[in-house]
Amino acid sequence: MQIVSISSLKGGVGKSSVVLGLASAALEARVPALVVDLDPHGDASTALGVHARAGQDVGSVLRRPRKGALAAVAAPSPWTRHPITPEVSGTQQDPGWQPAGSPAVGRPVLDVAPGSAASSHLDHAAFRTKDLKRLETVLHGLERYELVLIDCPPTLSALTRMAWAASHMVLSVAEPSLFSVAGTKRTMSALAQFETSRIWAVPDAGVVVNRFRDGSDEQHHRLRELQELFGQLVVDPVLPDAPVVQQAQGAAWPVHRWPGTAASDLAGRFSSILQGMLH
Repeated sequence: MQIVSISSLKGGVGKSSVVLGLASAALEARVPALVVDLDPHGDASTALGVHARAGQDVGSVLRRPRKGALAAVAAPSPWTRHPITPEVSGTQQDPGWQPAGSPAVGRPVLDVAPGSAASSHLDHAAFRTKDLKRLETVLHGLERYELVLIDCPPTLSALTRMAWAASHMVLSVAEPSLFSVAGTKRTMSALAQFETSRIWAVPDAGVVVNRFRDGSDEQHHRLRELQELFGQLVVDPVLPDAPVVQQAQGAAWPVHRWPGTAASDLAGRFSSILQGMLH
């Protein structure tokens, strides 16, 4: 099981969008995946069509962590029941898709441990050493998943640190802009400091460049700056600033099943990033 934290210490860079794109890629590749929404706002959960119920969310489980307890709140995303595109009628469906209520034979696995304000009690800078093992404990033994994607809050809080502590890889999301480059430097520096303070280290890290506009000289400059700062840690390909991202998210639809060439290009980029993560 590969556990990957999607992080940024600067808000508004599209962190949750990257989580959703990678979840879509995993669904398309039929990689059994779990999205853990640690952000108290729960945006990734909403876009994946899963809403937290009282006591059935990540924050509630983390209050009293027990091995494997996250399985009790993980719910299947309706994305696994979507037809190929929004235009497909009920008779023209993906062979792997079944109507709601039918047996889930052959259906790919994409589950969500939903986020909510219940996580806020851990969204602060102060923490005890044993707090860092909370997420690792509740993920223990969930062997039905090959991939776990953790949507971290955009702060260096106890939630973010416990996500890093549980992860095999941390991906920092950056926009090619002045403030986002500075935020990425803070994220990667904090990750390096975090590793030196623990007996277990995050084995791998990367920088995902999001919302890139190819026609902008300024963004090309900032992309080169990121590449100079982080070298091979900058993930290839970059993700474009495309309206289709908001369109698919607004419809709570996986980008791999959204029509059009822009969606197809974006989906291919996410699939390439996913392949690099898993190999």
